[in-house]
Formats: sequence, structure tokens, C-alpha cells
Amino acid sequence: MSRNGTLIIDGLEIEIQEEKNLLELIHKAGINLPTFCYHSELSVYGACRLCMVETDKMGLVAACSTPPQEGMVIRTNTLRTRRLRKMVIELLLANHDRECTSCSRSGKCKLQLLAQQFGVEEVRFGKRDTKLPLDKTSPSIVRDPNKCILCGDCVRMCKEIQGVGIWDFAHRGSKTVVTTAFNKELSDVACVNCGQCVTVCPTGALTIKSEVNKVWEAIHNPDLTVVAQIAPAVRVALGEEFGLEAGEEVTGKIVAALKLLGLDRVFDTLFAADMTTIEESNEFLERLEKNENLPIFTSCCPSWIKYCEQFHADLLPNVSSCRSPQQMFGSVVKKYYAKKLNKSPEEIFVVSIMPCVAKKFEAQRPEFTTGGAPDVDAVLTTVETARMLKEASIDFSSMVSTAFDNPLGVGSGAALIFGASGGVMESVVRYVAGLTGGDEVGRIDFLPVRGMEGIKTATVEVNNRVLKLAVVNGLGNTEKLISMIKSKEISVDAVEVMSCPGGCVGGGGQPDVNDTAARTKRAGEIYEMDRVQQLHKPQDNYFVGKAFEDWFGGVNNRKTHHALHTTYVPRRRINGKPFIMKDSRSEPLRVAVCLGTGCYLRGAYDVIKEFNELAEEHDIADFLELKGTFCLEKCDNGISVDINGEIVTGVTPENANKIFMTKIFPLINNNCN
Repeated sequence: MSRNGTLIIDGLEIEIQEEKNLLELIHKAGINLPTFCYHSELSVYGACRLCMVETDKMGLVAACSTPPQEGMVIRTNTLRTRRLRKMVIELLLANHDRECTSCSRSGKCKLQLLAQQFGVEEVRFGKRDTKLPLDKTSPSIVRDPNKCILCGDCVRMCKEIQGVGIWDFAHRGSKTVVTTAFNKELSDVACVNCGQCVTVCPTGALTIKSEVNKVWEAIHNPDLTVVAQIAPAVRVALGEEFGLEAGEEVTGKIVAALKLLGLDRVFDTLFAADMTTIEESNEFLERLEKNENLPIFTSCCPSWIKYCEQFHADLLPNVSSCRSPQQMFGSVVKKYYAKKLNKSPEEIFVVSIMPCVAKKFEAQRPEFTTGGAPDVDAVLTTVETARMLKEASIDFSSMVSTAFDNPLGVGSGAALIFGASGGVMESVVRYVAGLTGGDEVGRIDFLPVRGMEGIKTATVEVNNRVLKLAVVNGLGNTEKLISMIKSKEISVDAVEVMSCPGGCVGGGGQPDVNDTAARTKRAGEIYEMDRVQQLHKPQDNYFVGKAFEDWFGGVNNRKTHHALHTTYVPRRRINGKPFIMKDSRSEPLRVAVCLGTGCYLRGAYDVIKEFNELAEEHDIADFLELKGTFCLEKCDNGISVDINGEIVTGVTPENANKIFMTKIFPLINNNCN
């Protein structure tokens, strides 16, 4: 098989270079062949069959999974391929909830757009009979299985890029679904709320959990003062929702539009990002001096924090105690700025405008409250913000740029670059260099930590000490880096972690085109804005320095730790009904309850719970070794239970008491006597 030479695509001679499959060459020829399951950053799946093409020797093949060969003759637009694609779309529509007018993805849904493109005027196949329930339990993501087309993009994104793997295929044939472990709700599994599955979902099966109506209610409530903060990555992406190029900076337009929308104050998250850098840098320097809890891990990314709580609880002491800029901002507004307005914290409604859906989860964490109320009341993603502006019929392109409100509207370039992978680490380097070098330190552009690479390492000398730094984006890459650190393959002093590819510019709440090219353009514009920013380092920000002095009496002290820091604790990966594992003092009766998928769905955990309670009630728990086991392969008639080698079938939560008293209790009683 040759990867050199040329082939013919619809009469055009195309040179084969580094392309891995025919689809890449077809795109190279200027033909936008439709696909559902193909994503350039994920493994090849080849399930949707939309990219079928005719070849001279192999007949019909899927372009996404067929490697190119020299001399191939490929036809993409034949009567046969057009009919095939149209039929595939009809079959997908037949198995799809077609309530398009009320779907949040309407106008952006890939299935809807392809149906229009291929002129599908009617669906010849019958509709799906059953309607599955929506899952709205997650604070960040809504799952509608009725709109899933089984493309597998979310499965591969979560597993291959993020390394979490909460999604997978279950069942067979026409009953196949994409679901979580044991079909649990999203709030009960190891989902880190990054939203990357949402970015690759071509339909409305996975969408952002909207807080638009909540914000509208606050705006129209005369008793509330509505305050907004805008994250760095939003200002280089929101314009895409209004037809502008990726990476076009629209900061002033956003401020003007939000004011027109009815918000009372519009501030900049950069203010809080400067505070974060100052607190985190001082914490880092303190740890270096004491040589404890190193390497320090950044804490700005809520998906990373939840991932660490679930999968690497041993690293929690290494995670910075600093709150993220979003939560620092909310705390400052509720605890201090409210007093300046002669308002109580309850009278201030804080809206965060973020590129990230995990910020919704973060805002609802119980650690981040003032007087029992959340420090951040609502989080709007970039996409949700655009929706609000469209609902209000605001002509975004005609907005005249408006400045942020003061004093919380001023930030440095070091805060601005938080929006790109490596930005937090570069900000720390700028602050520490300025702290140790004084006014003589000029502009610092720490280029080794910039870029879209998954793992980046660099060194910098501070006070005659060489600091080893690491920057990682994507949780799959994070897992690799952690393994390298734990195995002592590399040694580092500080690690910046961003869960989304490319950092916040590639967040789960960003506009639909969220590939490497779009992320690179957004990050490039952020660095260009930093280049012309008047304030370069966090300590250059007069308003932040004044806030530290007026509100906290300095930096990194007891007051700042109360308002700007937090703690984290280990978190279970999957919620469920616990059962007690009992050890026996002498030859316990061994009972194993099947926890295979079928038995689990029939209530196996309830059976275990009932057995435990009965053992405690009859004071025989020490003589019973009760555990769950893998499938016993005898689950047709109900839950299977292995009682000292005897397989008992047909067990249910309702008859568990009877089974225990007739099968288990007599055996234990006989052993004891």
C-alpha cells in the first residue's frame, strides 16, 4: 500500500501526501463530503456511512476508514451515492425526535442541515415507538437520548481525549443506546462537566444546561442589582455566533450589548485573574521555601478539580487552595463590593459569562457561598450569551464599543492570557519575576508554555533557583503527565492543568466550530491583545493592589484565605447505594449477589442492602461474608445469588427477606451450632 503518488477524485488529480484516509484527500480536493461520526481529532469509527464513495476497483467504501492508494479512481457524486446518503439521513430521522422548532440546536443541528442539503422532504420510515426520559440532573449538561444518532463522537471524545469514559454503547440491534454505566444519571457518574462531548455532538442529544431564563428573571427583578463578569476567552469567540471570524476580538461590543440587555454593572474577570495570580504565586513561593506539597497544581479549572477529587485524591494537598477567578470575583462582589453599593449580598445577582460549562457546576459547589447564598448566581456560556442577545433582537455587529465599569473592570495582560493553555503559568512567571526583580524587569513573554501541544515543559530561573514547570491541556494528557510525575520520569515544581483542549479557548461552552484551527485563532488573538495591553504584570494593576490593601490588609493572609481560598475533599466516582462488606471471625458463609447489568437493573443493590440489614437485625453479621460479584450467567429469571456455591435464581428485592430466612439464616445457624 503506497502513501505517495496521486489518485483521481471526480476527475481531479490529487497528490497523496500525509493524508490518512480518502476523506482527507476529498476535503483537500475542495469537496465537503458529509459525515457524522468522523472527527479529525478522534479515532476512525466508520458507522454513519454518509461518506460512502465509489471506487474503480473496490466498489462502495467508507472514505473515512479507507486508506488512499496510488492510482485509485474515486467518484463522490454518483446517482448511487446520492441515493445512499439520502436514505441514511431518512433512517436517522426516523429514529430521531424531530421536534426541531423547540430544540436548542435548531439551525445548528448537523442532521437538520444535511436533511435540507440533500432535499429530504419526507421520511419514508416509521417513527420510533418509545420516548426515553431526559436527563437534567447535571448542573452543566442536558442529555436527550431521543435525539442521539449513535455517531459515537461523545464516546470517543470522553475516552480518547479526556480519559474519563463515562459514555459507551449498551444493548444491541435496534435497542442500542449511548448511555452511562448502568444507565445512571449524569449527576451520579464520574462526569467532570467539561462539556467536550457537547462540542462534538452533531444533534441536540447533548446540550448545555441553559440558565438564560434565570438571568432574564434577575434582570426584570427591580430588587436585584445584576452584575456580570466576562472571561478572557469569551471576547475572542462570541463574535462567531454573529458571523464573525474565529478569534475576532469583540470585548467592547459585549459590554455595550450587556448594558443594552439591562445589566447594571459589567466587569472584567481579568480583575479577579490578577488576584488569583498574586495569591497563587505567593502560595507557590511559600511552598518552595518550605519544600512541601510540591509540585503545586493550579486550581482554576473546575473539571480538573473534580477529576482530581475522583481519580487522584492523593494529589489534593498539592492543588492550590486558591479559588478560580470566577469564584474570587463572586466572593469579592458579595462580601465587599456589595457594601460599597450599600446592598446586602442577597440583593446582588452575579452573572458569569464563561467559555466553560463546568463553571456552572463550580458555581453550585457548597464551598462558594456568602451567608448561605452562592457567590455566583448564574453562569452563561458564550453560546447562551449570544442566545440572550438574539432574544432581545440586539444587532451585535452595530454595537459601539463600551468600556468596563470600574473598579472591577481593569485587568493586566497577564490575566488576559488565562484564556489560553499556558496562560496561568506565564502569568505566575511574570508576577514572580517582577516580585524578585523589581521595576527593572521589563516585558516578559514566556513562549515555551504557549501553543496547542498537549504537554509542555519549561524551566525558569528565579532567585538563583531553576524552577521546572509543566503545562497540560486535556484530561487524557493530564493523566499521562501525572503518571510521569508519580513514576519520577520527570520532576516539576508547578503544573498548570486545563481540562479542555487548548485551554479555555476550547471550552465546552464555545461556539460550534471548536476544532484546533478555531482554538488556535482565538488563542492567537488573546496574545495579540496582551501584546498591546498597557498593564503587563498583575502588580501593575493599581485597582487590584488597592483592593488587597483596602479589603484584606495585604496579600496571602488570614483574610484572603477566608475570602479567596478554599479546600477540596475526595469525591466518589459513582454514586449509588452502599453496602457493607463483612469479615467473619471463623469460616463465614459466603454469599455473592450478581451485579451484572441485568441483575443491577432488577435491584441487586437493594437485595444486598436487605441481606445486610437482616444480618445485623439477627446479630449474625460476623458470620456472613457478603459481596457483589460479576455476572453469574443465570439472570433470565431474576437476580442470581451464590450461597456457598449454590446458585439461587429468581431473587427480587421483594422476596429477599424470604430468601434470606429460608436459605441463608438456617445455614449460618447450623454452622454456629
